[in-house]
Amino acid sequence: MHVHLIAVAGTGMGALAGLFKALGHDVSGSDVRFDPPMGPALRAWGIRLMEGFDPAHLDPAPDLVVVGNVCRSNNPEARAAIDGGMKYTDMAHALGDHVLDGASSVVIAGTHGKTTTTSMCAWLLHDAGKEPGFLVGGLPKNFDHSFRVPGKRGASLPIQQSSGKLTGTPAGRRTPFVVEGDEYDTAFFEKTPKFWHYRPEVAVITSLEHDHIDIYPTFEQYRDAFVKFVEAVPEHGLIIACAADERVVDVVGKHARCEVNWYALQGDDLHGCQPHWLGALADADSTGQAFELFVGGVASGRFAVALNGAHNVSNAIAAIAVAAQGFGVPINQVRESLTRFEGVRRRQDLIGTPNDIRVYDDFAHHPTAVEETLRGLRTRHPEGALFAVFEPRSATACRSLHQDAYATAFSSASHVIIAPVGRDNIPQEERLDVARIIRQLQQGGRWARNPDSVDAIIDELVCEARPGDTIALLSNGAFGGIHDRLQKALER
Repeated sequence: MHVHLIAVAGTGMGALAGLFKALGHDVSGSDVRFDPPMGPALRAWGIRLMEGFDPAHLDPAPDLVVVGNVCRSNNPEARAAIDGGMKYTDMAHALGDHVLDGASSVVIAGTHGKTTTTSMCAWLLHDAGKEPGFLVGGLPKNFDHSFRVPGKRGASLPIQQSSGKLTGTPAGRRTPFVVEGDEYDTAFFEKTPKFWHYRPEVAVITSLEHDHIDIYPTFEQYRDAFVKFVEAVPEHGLIIACAADERVVDVVGKHARCEVNWYALQGDDLHGCQPHWLGALADADSTGQAFELFVGGVASGRFAVALNGAHNVSNAIAAIAVAAQGFGVPINQVRESLTRFEGVRRRQDLIGTPNDIRVYDDFAHHPTAVEETLRGLRTRHPEGALFAVFEPRSATACRSLHQDAYATAFSSASHVIIAPVGRDNIPQEERLDVARIIRQLQQGGRWARNPDSVDAIIDELVCEARPGDTIALLSNGAFGGIHDRLQKALER
């Protein structure tokens, strides 16, 4: 089958192209640019690439056209496919219809922690020999690609009960396919959340906090997307849900029709739930975070993950529950595998140490994610200054929805730099007021600046940073190429 993907260079669409190629299909794709890392990766995978959006790319007509959700309704190539009567679909339906058949779909959902938790699940199941397929919205460092076809398509896996009073695990669950459950909409012709179409058999819900305001103007609309996702998990399925999030408890508690395992950290407000999976934070240093794990009230020993922050321990517990409860991986196996989880690029990702100054790249853009990431980095590196360099770029971050939350999100940083708002199409009355945040930080005694360009940000950092300091670059975009440029400037 010839599959053509329009807007193929995005993280998810590129991974889907790789999946189709791995399944033996002839795959082509178009986009306006093919920048690293996705452009070179697509070429290496054997995807035929076409620059720009042009109806001529559809001659001869492909057997299937997949339209990316960045395409508008007037995209000339997408329009030609639809108006020309070609078979077309979106990323979510393409994955569901052509990849998920014969596998047990494991969908990781929630406002925060999806990419890391998805990567952890894929690694724990892989290391246990379950041969999972996966699609991650980032690059897990334990794998060469952000995708993989399931190794035993359609095969039923024997389930071994793990220690710790695990109950209710189905004995015939098939080979897992782990997918990051994006709640963003699917395509201009299919305005529904992607994760509704991933056929969840095992689901994780990490958190629930208003996001994607361009798609969900109100929190109630955002919440309703998760309600239908929970209702989609069948009676023989399993939901792993965070008891520390009151909104998760409300949605799952009212709408789940399958077994639910709650997880939490010691000291969390449990909102009336009895967590089956409970972690207690232990030692933390530059190598990561240790924690004690209790399963069904039974002590299961000390675990460690090479990431910092309570949020990453919470993510790890969710992944452990998926592997052990969902697919019968023994707890001792999970413990050993977790120590070798290397993380995900752009999540607390140390990209260089020019002149002994640590430079981290992180995808954090929601204020909760910013706060947790900085707290984790401060724990990892208690010495030296911590510079938080934040670019408001997402549709939500550019708006004033979380104006007050950003003023407190940088509490772990000693120095704060906030770039200009990354979108120029936000009405002034809705825009995030960066200058106001800077004033609030300065009034609280914190060093804070809002330079007007990437060049000016680099100048500030070169002037202020010293050996032993840490710089966290926080953005869900390319941030004007600051990552390489900053390192070269610091080296000089």
